Parts: sequence; structure tokens; C-alpha cells
Amino acid sequence: MSTLKRFFQDTFIYGLATVLPRLMNFLLVRLHTGTLENASYSDNTTFYIYAAFFNVLLTYGMETSFFRFFNKEKAKQDRVFSTALISLTITTILFFGLVWYFNDSISNYVNLKLSHFNFLIGVLALDTLVVVPFAYLRASGRPIKFSIIKLSNVFTYVLLNLFFLWAMPTYNIRFLELYKDDPVHYVFVSNLVASALTFLLLLPYFFKSKVQFEFSILKKLLAYGWPVMVAGMAYIINENFDKWLIPQLLGKDINGAYSACYKIAVFMTIFIQGFRLGAEPFFFSHAKEKNAKNTYAMVMKYFVILGSLMLVFVTAYLNFFKEILVADRSYWIAIEIVPIVLLANLLLGIYFNLSIWYKLTDNTRFGMYISLIGAVVTIVLNYLLIPEIGFIASAWTTLIAYSVMVIISYLLSRKYYKVPYNLRSIGLYLFIASVFAFASFYIFDSHILIGTFLLFLFLAIVYIKERKEILKILQA
Repeated sequence: MSTLKRFFQDTFIYGLATVLPRLMNFLLVRLHTGTLENASYSDNTTFYIYAAFFNVLLTYGMETSFFRFFNKEKAKQDRVFSTALISLTITTILFFGLVWYFNDSISNYVNLKLSHFNFLIGVLALDTLVVVPFAYLRASGRPIKFSIIKLSNVFTYVLLNLFFLWAMPTYNIRFLELYKDDPVHYVFVSNLVASALTFLLLLPYFFKSKVQFEFSILKKLLAYGWPVMVAGMAYIINENFDKWLIPQLLGKDINGAYSACYKIAVFMTIFIQGFRLGAEPFFFSHAKEKNAKNTYAMVMKYFVILGSLMLVFVTAYLNFFKEILVADRSYWIAIEIVPIVLLANLLLGIYFNLSIWYKLTDNTRFGMYISLIGAVVTIVLNYLLIPEIGFIASAWTTLIAYSVMVIISYLLSRKYYKVPYNLRSIGLYLFIASVFAFASFYIFDSHILIGTFLLFLFLAIVYIKERKEILKILQA
């Protein structure tokens, strides 16, 4: 089996573990927008913004560091695993104890209800503890087991949401009635239970090898990982600063609508996450192969093709998706952001693909610098433009920030790790897909016949240009 074919197969499995949960979460977008008021949906969004931020802080780049040194130091893999696991376990326990002690004052500072905040730190602690075991499954080439555990987490979360927010009021079931006046609590209860189940399923990996803690390995992990952590925090700002600022400038109701419509763009996020789960361990493990750079260039081209196809597909049928996913029409006031956010997320995926140059050359500080530049663009433009043109400013800001990051990363990669990307093909597919998508939505209002024609026209262009190469990959 060719290296590239194996990559696509593993990525497909990881993608399935991402796609199925996200598809199930689509049920929850409809359920949440149908049972929670816009302001409560905004509170739910705020909860997960803080969860994402603290998750990056608590893992301090250890996941990416683990991949790097697990593959780099073949003779010390058990010690790398044990050291990373012990480090994250100790810091997580210390964090939980300290934050729980000061939970009242911290919850006031971050403007969360105390009960919401307590759920937050419980979920954070459990999710952080399983980072290294999950990374081990990916690094050791066990995508099926990884996927099964991920899916069990989401099935639990979704089923509990359905029980609390649909079955209980429908069949008058009396359970946890102390939260009935603030139903968003049930979302957080569901998350905590799902995280606890995942922790139990991965608990055997805490005992898979003897305790082997080495400060020399920890020093390498931290040195490699801390710029990744800063870059991750900057990424959280890029992705979530708008949803933190909009309720302050425009109100929670507007933020609820904006956040709900933003989630329709999750199709692209699904694709990117599936790609990342398969690509990161693949890139590290194949770095020493003779034709590694040509393989990376090929992966980039087909990533852009598939991502461009996703962009055209979602915008072509956006009227259908908004009817299915967002129950309350009051949320639709922000639907115009979707094509912009889809394109922005596609550029983010290209940036993730490009980022291999600084990860393989151990120059992770450049990833930090680039992400910080993107964060500055995000903060400045949101503050300047939201008061002038409203929530649409945040969508355009996201697109601009990721465009800047892609350009900077590509230019630096030419100096430190030059990959022969086919810029002509990549640029052509991005341009055609963007024109088709924006025309489909903004000119033809996602007319289903016109959108379908543009979708098949894009597929025809890809087939004409790439059919020989695709057949060669399939036959390898």
C-alpha cells in the first residue's frame, strides 16, 4: 500500500470519528436553539470558549511535543509516554485543587455563574487527563480504538442532552429539577458525565508502563511545547474572541444568533479536524522518508481540493441546512456569515498543513509568532469594525486573520523547509470555489438548481485536471 494511500485511509477513519460526532451535534444545534433562548445559547457558547482556552493552557503543548519525541526518540518511547503522562497528571490535579479553592472569586472574574464554573473545571480536569492516552493511540497507529472511545463520549453527551432537554419536558420526567429554571445546566451535566466515561475507558493506559519520569525528557517536551501552547492560545482568540466581544458590544441575543449560524460552518471544521488527527502523526513519522516533501505537497493539493468542494457544497445547499439545523428563525439574522466563515476555516486548514515546516525543524516559536500576529489582527479589527458594521465584521476579520497567517507561514517555509507546493493548482481551486460559493449564496440566494450546477461544474474541473493522478493513487 502506498504511503499516501495509507495516509488517506487513516485520515478517513479519524475523520469518521470526527464527522459522526459532529453530525450528532447537529441534532443538538437544533435542540439547543429550539429549547434555549438566544441569551442562554450565548451563555453556552461562553462556557465552551473558556473551556477551549483553559484546555490549551492546561495541556501546555504536550500533545504536539509527545508526537515529536515519541517518533524522534524510538528507543525511549515508554519513557516519553510516562514522563508526559505524569507531568500532565500532576499539573491537572494541582490546577483542579487550586481553582476549586478559589472558585467563587474566579467565577466572578470570568463572568460565569458559580455552578457553571464548577462544571467547567470538572470537565477541564477530566479532558486534560486523557490527552496523553489519546495521543498515544494516534502515535501508535490505532485509529479504530481512538475513534470508538471518541464516539462513546459523544453518544453519551448527545443522549443525555436529548434526555434532559427533550424527554424530560415531553414526558414530564422529574429529575435534577433544581436546574429546570436554567436548562443550560443540563448541557454541562451531560458534558461532565461524557468526560468521566472517557476517562474511565482510558484509565488502563495510566498503568500500561512502569513509572519512568525523566527530567531530561520533560525539559525537551516543555521547550518544544510552550510555543505551541502560546500559539494555541492565540488560535483560541482567533476562533472565539468575536463570540466573547459581541455580547458586550451588541448583546447576548445577537451573539446567540451569530454563534448558532457560525456552527453551520462546522462542515469545514469537521473536515479540518479529521485531517489534523490523521496528518500530525503521519507528518512526524514520515519526515525522514526520501520523498517526504513531495508527499506533503500532494497532501496539501488534495486537502485544498476537498476543502474547496466542501465550501461549494455547503453554500449551494445552505437554505436546506439552516432549515434542518437551526430551529428558531430568530437565529437566521446571522446566516450571511456562513460562506465567509467556511472560507476562513479552509484557510485555517491550509495554515495547519503549512505548519509542518516549523514543527519538523523544531522552530515552534515561529508558529507562536504567526499565531500572535493573527490574534492581534483579530482583536484590533473586531474592536474597530463591530461598532461600525455589526457582527458581519467578525466573519470578515476571521478571514483576514487566517489569510495573513497563511501568507506569513508560506513565506517563512520557503526559507526553513521548502516544500514544492503546486501553487498554480491550489490557487486555481481556491479561486474557482470562492467565486462559485459566494455567487451561489450572495447572488443566487443558494438556489438549489444553480448551486447544484456549480457544484458539478467544480467536480468536472477537478476530474479533468486530476483524473490521471487520482487513478494512480487508487491503484498503488
